[in-house]
Amino acid sequence: MITREQKEYLLPKAYNAAIRAGAVILDIYNSGDPIDVDIKSDRSPITVADRLAHSVIREYLGQTRIPLLSEEGREMLYAERKDWDLFWMVDPLDGTVEFIKGNGEFTVNIALMADNRPVFGVIYVPYRKRIYFSDSDLGAFRSCNTEADPEAEYVYAEITAGAEALPLTDCRNRPLKVAVSRSHSDGETARHLEELRKRHPDAEVLQQGSSYKLCLIAEGSVDYYPRTTETYEWDTAAGESIIALAGGSIYSLDDTAPLRYNKESLVNPRFACRSKWFGD
Repeated sequence: MITREQKEYLLPKAYNAAIRAGAVILDIYNSGDPIDVDIKSDRSPITVADRLAHSVIREYLGQTRIPLLSEEGREMLYAERKDWDLFWMVDPLDGTVEFIKGNGEFTVNIALMADNRPVFGVIYVPYRKRIYFSDSDLGAFRSCNTEADPEAEYVYAEITAGAEALPLTDCRNRPLKVAVSRSHSDGETARHLEELRKRHPDAEVLQQGSSYKLCLIAEGSVDYYPRTTETYEWDTAAGESIIALAGGSIYSLDDTAPLRYNKESLVNPRFACRSKWFGD
């Protein structure tokens, strides 16, 4: 585990990297130019915004001399990364499909991993000017009106000053609010919701893109989020830390075990997230 002094140096690095990447993404998003889309080997889309955001994060976090595992970086062989005791887990643009659709539901995800567990996480939602982060000593937080800035250089005291503690609520939503992926739900998701409705027949379902769903769980704005289609470790690492320090949980639907990170395969199992108040 890292020391408090190390955290107070490294958390601002992740925070600033996310905001700087968000500035690059928004420049492209707001330009009005057609978006060139390529298809990766896993059949997911990638745009110039993904690549430029990765470059910004890689360059800025390079100051820390900590290895970086990124969705858009070069493929790291398991033999190369399996013994890492400290590394960054990054998704430079989570919600590329939503970015292409133009609905604003995309995020930047950065987590610091120690012994293959998230120490802290940062999720920036540039279109909404909201940033979420976790601090192992203080908890989980949200800051609003955080403008995208290609030269962001916040220090630790500025980050924590005025941030809202999560969750923002003190009880479960009534009726229960459930989030599902806007673009990646399937028949299994529908069946899972049918089972949930047996216990909560009046549950309201919200479609939402990207890791912003994890932020809503941490807020308490949403109570439950099941994910039955494919995700990767960089989709959940930052959000898991934020949810956990907001009193919630994320776990495998297969065996209710915590998610594992830096596996040989970086694919997550099916999982679910619960807010702090879900069981009330």
